[in-house]
Amino acid sequence: MLNCPLIKKMVVKKNFNSYIAIMFKKISVLIVIFLLSIVSAFSAGSPGDSDGGNEGNVSKYDKGHKLVLSGKYLEKKADKFLKKGDTTKAEKNLAKAEKRYEKAFKLFLESDKEKPNNADTLNYLGFTSRKLGNYTEAERYYLYGLKIKPNHKRINQYLGELYLNTNRKGKAIEQLTILESCNCKEYDQLKEIIDGKRISKY
Repeated sequence: MLNCPLIKKMVVKKNFNSYIAIMFKKISVLIVIFLLSIVSAFSAGSPGDSDGGNEGNVSKYDKGHKLVLSGKYLEKKADKFLKKGDTTKAEKNLAKAEKRYEKAFKLFLESDKEKPNNADTLNYLGFTSRKLGNYTEAERYYLYGLKIKPNHKRINQYLGELYLNTNRKGKAIEQLTILESCNCKEYDQLKEIIDGKRISKY
């Protein structure tokens, strides 16, 4: 009976239709997964959208660090708007960045109370203080951080930048000398800033 050409065609057609149906289901599932991943990515937002809240058991240090990254992102956005001549949007982004730094500073203070004498925390306390215009306070945190870890690359770089910002080029060069043997980007960046080839970002 199976030798009948018509029956053979019907069997082949049935098998083909079954194959198409299975493939369609698989493709549909993949499309749904892909769409869900896109929705998830958008819901996470960009670095500048986060204000550091509702992060479960994340440490205060990590929350503060995330806010610092968010502040830097917003500053970069502001710089782009300035280049386009849009001062209104630039000012809005800078205002948001300042709020991020204020929140980050408070979180780093709390982190320092919970886990004192951490050079990385002191570095960020200095950094956020400097971003908020508190240079004297920033210098105090940087110097305290260097007492704990004299070769901390970021602190030495940022302290050097602070000295330049406060018209103490000689002391900035001292920080550069400390970094000289590290063969690191911190040395290169500070040297370029001292030489006037680069503008301090932070």
